[in-house]
Amino acid sequence: MSDDHDDSPIAARVRELEAILEEKGLLDPAELDQALEAFAHKASPANGFRVVARAWVDDGFKARLLENANEALPEIGLSMGGGLQVQQLHVVENTEEVHNVIVCTLCSCYPLSLLGPSPTWYKSPAYRSKVVSHPREVLRQFGLELADSTHIRVWDANAESRYMVLPKRPANTEGLTEEELAGRVTRNGLIGTAAV
Repeated sequence: MSDDHDDSPIAARVRELEAILEEKGLLDPAELDQALEAFAHKASPANGFRVVARAWVDDGFKARLLENANEALPEIGLSMGGGLQVQQLHVVENTEEVHNVIVCTLCSCYPLSLLGPSPTWYKSPAYRSKVVSHPREVLRQFGLELADSTHIRVWDANAESRYMVLPKRPANTEGLTEEELAGRVTRNGLIGTAAV
């Protein structure tokens, strides 16, 4: 099975819609390519790192982020926009008792603007099926060993909703600046397959 999803029913529908809009003169393929390129250029895991670092140093921002991430993101110059449809971002917080991990079991839905291009393994059928049924085993394969008492929650993204993990702040980082904290975050930490 291919890791790209060009043969998915939704991809086929998008291609059909593009063709109809182009035929009617409502869509310029060059302009669409430019818009997509500009969006992809801005899409980076560094955006997610900034979100996490701000949440670690600003309790008010963290509360707003967990309550409604789409409304909180503009506070630091970010958004979930850039596509034809704005998805709702849900930020889920790791604690001592709960560890969160995200997946998209149907394809590879993912908050691209905040995490950059998705890793190949995220799109793989093996990850997509196994993390749901055996999350602890999958996390071990990533080198993340959690206490037996830690509850693992798996969040399944879809066309309307995207998820990002707010990792636990590392110990002994109280004296670090927000920028230094952002440097501690990893993309896998934002997906939940690694601790920070």
